[in-house]
Amino acid sequence: MVKEMKKNVIVICIDGTRIDRAQKSKIIVNNLPGRIFFSNTITYAPYTNSSMFAVFSGTYGNRTGCSSYWHSLKFNGNRFKTLTDYLHDDNYITYADIHSKISIPKQGFDKFFVYDELETQLSLRHKNILNKMKFFYDNDQNFFLYLHYDGIHRGIMNSVLKVYNNFSSDFFNNRTKNENRYDELFIEAENYLQELLDEITSLDLWKDSIVLILSDHGCSVGEKIGERAYGSFCYDYTLRTFASFIASEFSKKEITNQIRHIDLMPTILDYLKIPFDSTYEEIDGKSLLPLIKNEKFDELLAYSETANPLKENAPPKSPNTKSVRTSEWKLIFNEYNDTKELYNLKNDPNEEKNLIGQNLKIEEILFAKLLELQPKSV
Repeated sequence: MVKEMKKNVIVICIDGTRIDRAQKSKIIVNNLPGRIFFSNTITYAPYTNSSMFAVFSGTYGNRTGCSSYWHSLKFNGNRFKTLTDYLHDDNYITYADIHSKISIPKQGFDKFFVYDELETQLSLRHKNILNKMKFFYDNDQNFFLYLHYDGIHRGIMNSVLKVYNNFSSDFFNNRTKNENRYDELFIEAENYLQELLDEITSLDLWKDSIVLILSDHGCSVGEKIGERAYGSFCYDYTLRTFASFIASEFSKKEITNQIRHIDLMPTILDYLKIPFDSTYEEIDGKSLLPLIKNEKFDELLAYSETANPLKENAPPKSPNTKSVRTSEWKLIFNEYNDTKELYNLKNDPNEEKNLIGQNLKIEEILFAKLLELQPKSV
């Protein structure tokens, strides 16, 4: 009897990718058949671990326990089943290769490798892993592979985070230098991704796999004093990023509707026809398959939060900066000084004109929504 095979799942995270660079990249916005490019993808957190825990669980960190830099180990896997758990339970072999053991939930992985961040041949390492996955599939074993590229993160850490603080005039007064520094790192990331896409083609895995390429968050190049990289504020240069969902039977297109990172996990499960496990808590994300198939899909509010360190050397243990966003409006609540910001994203995409206190009805609506989504006990 021939074993019935499902599609393999490959997730590639390009850490720290800005949406403005991604949109112009012919490697990210590629011509691969079935490429769905989501150009308005909102992260739960503008830093890696809480962002990626939300991706894997389909749920905001204020419910799962992973709501700050410090809380990866507080993720409640007994209440929230991860994408890896679902695929492992569906007889997938599950592999991860990543730069930090606390950046994604470890549960459900058969092999969980942590590479040295000084690794200079990451594309070669990851191509070798792809070949190993191909061997499994050729021997009737579906696989789930998560690969994390940290080149942008590593470059920003060494040349920005270790050199400047969040208020360094040498950084914020040199926007062109910051842009050029970021572009050099982004080109290296593009080269890495192109090598992996070529390898997937060489291994003839496209028709037998779904591939998700995403970024965990964006990165500052000096837009707002007080944030030299990411993790301090809830502005779009770090919250808004991309996701590219590639499945050969889809029609290639860009989707500009606002989606959330938490929607990616249920989309993959829906695509694979893997039902939700009712013994776990309901997730926050919704499947995007109706949107991909041009069916009715109402816009979903995006909630984000982070822990602004202000002038401290490390972020606090609880989020103190929160936002809710539609495709047109965003409200930010800065708990640390009890201030609000309101931006019309359509007219003011760079979030420069704060409209708070101008008796706009949307302010009241969004703040009420934000209060509904405040952290709950976990």
